[in-house]
Amino acid sequence: MDISALLLTLRLATITMLVLVALALPLAAWLASTRWRGRALLESLVALPIVLPPTVIGYYLLVLLGPTTGLGRALTHLLGHPLAFSFSGLVVGSVIYSLPFAVQPMVAGFAAIDPALLEAAAVLGSNRWRTLMRIRLPLARGSVLAAAVLTFAHTVGEFGVVLMIGGNLPGQTRTLSIALYDQVQDFSYAQANRTAWLLLGVSFAALLLLYSQRSTWLGRRAA
Repeated sequence: MDISALLLTLRLATITMLVLVALALPLAAWLASTRWRGRALLESLVALPIVLPPTVIGYYLLVLLGPTTGLGRALTHLLGHPLAFSFSGLVVGSVIYSLPFAVQPMVAGFAAIDPALLEAAAVLGSNRWRTLMRIRLPLARGSVLAAAVLTFAHTVGEFGVVLMIGGNLPGQTRTLSIALYDQVQDFSYAQANRTAWLLLGVSFAALLLLYSQRSTWLGRRAA
């Protein structure tokens, strides 16, 4: 078992999950309530990674963050190293690739809240941020948990994006999915089988947590 790949994968998935929950929370709350005409365009951009091949996302990120672009040169100057083929680059790619898995469940959760509750909060003088934290977020906590679990599990299983933007540097950008690919390429099927079972176990455990918590909340509501 490639322990360094396992630890790097868990670290990447955890950081990606935390960043996406923080970013998706205000975005999803706004999308669930806005009547902006350009909403469909923004939602399409957010959902694009679902249908776009991961290698395409990885390729454009590799070009964008590379030394041939102004952004890439600026980030290299700021950070002291290029984002491409680094752990930071993996985080950027993972956040973009898993963005719809964070935003869409939250949008569904916020949209299901009774508008009368939000109107009552506004009448009582609650501002948007306080309403979000005190009313909308508690009522949509199941959707927020779903977003967190899905982004974590999705990041654990990433391959195309992390390979394109991070390469295969042991201890730096080599995740479990890349380690599995290498093991199959080397005909190390016993190791590949253990790695595959580990990935399967992590994904199943994440989904089991999600659905067990949902069942608990549904039971409380029924009571």
